[in-house]
Amino acid sequence: MESSDIFKDYFGVFRDIIRMMHTTNSLEEVLNLGVRRTSKTLHAKGALVRLLNKETQQLEVRAAWGMDKCYLSKGKVSSDKLLTWDNDGKKIHIITDILNAPQVAYPQHAWDHGIRMMLDIPLTVSSQVIGLMRIYLTEPRQFSDDELDFMITIAEQFACILERMQLMENQKAQYNHLALHMEKMSSLGRMAAGIAHEINNPLAGILLYSSNLIKKVPPQSPLEEGLQIIMSETQRCKVIIQGLLEFSRDQEPQKSPANINDILDKALTILNNEFYIHHIRIDEDLEKNLPLTLLDENQIEQVLINILLNAAHAIEKDGIISIKTRMNIEHAKLSIEIADNGCGISEKEIGKIFDPFFSTKPSGTGLGLALSYGIIKNHQGDIRVKSQSGKGSCFIMDLPILPSDLQQKEGNGDLK
Repeated sequence: MESSDIFKDYFGVFRDIIRMMHTTNSLEEVLNLGVRRTSKTLHAKGALVRLLNKETQQLEVRAAWGMDKCYLSKGKVSSDKLLTWDNDGKKIHIITDILNAPQVAYPQHAWDHGIRMMLDIPLTVSSQVIGLMRIYLTEPRQFSDDELDFMITIAEQFACILERMQLMENQKAQYNHLALHMEKMSSLGRMAAGIAHEINNPLAGILLYSSNLIKKVPPQSPLEEGLQIIMSETQRCKVIIQGLLEFSRDQEPQKSPANINDILDKALTILNNEFYIHHIRIDEDLEKNLPLTLLDENQIEQVLINILLNAAHAIEKDGIISIKTRMNIEHAKLSIEIADNGCGISEKEIGKIFDPFFSTKPSGTGLGLALSYGIIKNHQGDIRVKSQSGKGSCFIMDLPILPSDLQQKEGNGDLK
């Protein structure tokens, strides 16, 4: 065959593979086309593509042409046996000693099917070999540099396809996760409406009777303080329920200038008795002179109370909760860290803790952290967690600082 005919065949293979890449989302279709056209162009008996399964660390046949089904049915092969490329710069393994080559998984079977030479070309994505294309020939032969370059280029095209498909699969997984999250949010909204109806009525009754009782107790009576607490906490419950409804409806928070340290103080005052009963020490490291920034105080207080309560429950008794606030001028944000030395969160569970209805506590509803996540996100902030089972957890919340707040700090000489 003349050189011009060979190059024409090579070009035809590239053209067909590239065309298939842009007309289908099926990896198998593209790979099957590639191995078929490559085999015919090289006058080979057949070819196949094996891709690495990261979970099993085995190479699985994803496309094949020209090979006997009995040979292909041999199935998966350990990656240690085939992915033997080193850093010597060789991109193609040429195997002529079929019966003794360690890369050949079933040498006798291949020999019985007339295979006398194999070519292994690696498929590489981001410098990682994630599979190979193997070409089977019925007799040893010499390949020109052009033919070797052709095979390498075909493998590079396959690698591009794999990278593209992986990106699409990741995007699909993200979409499915988002769709599931939205479905959960929809369920949360329906449940929130039911909660509001069922709980608001008894809360209204508690508030009404408490208001009537406080009018009847003598001034300075010990009962007066208790009733005031009942009324205050009942009102707070109503605000929380309303916040749950607003979160499920994705309503904007009602923001006003506020100091995060003051909100923390209010949350700690409410939980002071809880910490005292369980012998939990609070270590505060709050940055002074933090600027005011726009927050919904009730919502942020609700988030802080929820995370502080979770920390207390993780400790159970005799522990430490550390609270730190900082201003990050470079990134225009306030950071709040709440850390505990409690039981921690396992690696398996840490990715689910912000999902609605997921809870590690037997009696938990799985709504607290999901609600907190929504509130922080509605403030254009971020919330994340660092934890290790048995070694405690640390929740970090970042809230944006207004540009005017930064200018005020600069004018006061607080920028360094």
